[in-house]
Amino acid sequence: MKAPPHDLLEFERVLLDRGEVVVGIDEVGRGALAGPMTVGAVVMREELAPPRGLNDSKLLSPAQRTSLVDPLSRWAAEWSLGSVSAREIDEWGLRLALAVAATRALNGLTSSPTHALIDGSFNLLRSPLNVRFGASAPPPLRYGSLPVTTIVKGDQRCATIAAAAVLAKVDRDAHMVALDEERDEYEWAKNKGYGTPAHLEAIRRFGRTSSHRLTWHLPGAKLSS
Repeated sequence: MKAPPHDLLEFERVLLDRGEVVVGIDEVGRGALAGPMTVGAVVMREELAPPRGLNDSKLLSPAQRTSLVDPLSRWAAEWSLGSVSAREIDEWGLRLALAVAATRALNGLTSSPTHALIDGSFNLLRSPLNVRFGASAPPPLRYGSLPVTTIVKGDQRCATIAAAAVLAKVDRDAHMVALDEERDEYEWAKNKGYGTPAHLEAIRRFGRTSSHRLTWHLPGAKLSS
C-alpha cells in the first residue's frame, strides 16, 4: 500500500476555516458489468485528524477497508450512501444514474452541507444536458446548485472523499457477495461484478441476469433465464 499524502485535510481545512459544512463524495461500481453503483457522502464540520490508514480504497485490502468502517463512522460528523440498480443504470444511462445515486446519498444526511468535495473532474450532482430517459423519470436532482470543488484523484488527496469511497466500497462489496449466493456461477463474491475473464466467460456461457447492466454491449452476450 502506498503512503497517503502527508496532509489529507488540505482541502477541508480551507473550507472549514471559512465556516463551511463540508461533504466529501465519491462513487464505486461505475465500471462494473453487474450490480449497483454506490455513492458515499461524508460530512465534516470541524477539523479532526482522519483515522490511521485511511487511503484510496483501491489501494487498501478488503480487510483494511472493513477495519476502517467503525473508525470512520466515529470520525465523520455523519455519512450516508446512495445507490442505483443495474436496471436504473440501463433506464437512465450511466451519467444521469450517477447523479441520482449522489442525490440519494445527500438525501440521507440530516445536515445540509454548504460545499461538496467531489472525486474526479466533473460535478456528479448535476444532470448532463439533453439527457434522455425511458418510461421512469428520475427523481429531482436537488443539489445541482451546491458549491462544488472537483479534485482529480481526490480519493488519494482528500480525507472526506477517501472516507466516502471506503464506506461505499465496503457496502457495495457486501451486496455483491450476497448476490453471489444466488448466482455463484458469475463469481461475484470474487470479482464484485467487474469484467474479469471468469465473469466474461460466465456471461458467454450462461447469459446475463437482471443484476447485469443489459444496455452495455458485450459481444455474444445473451439474457439468462
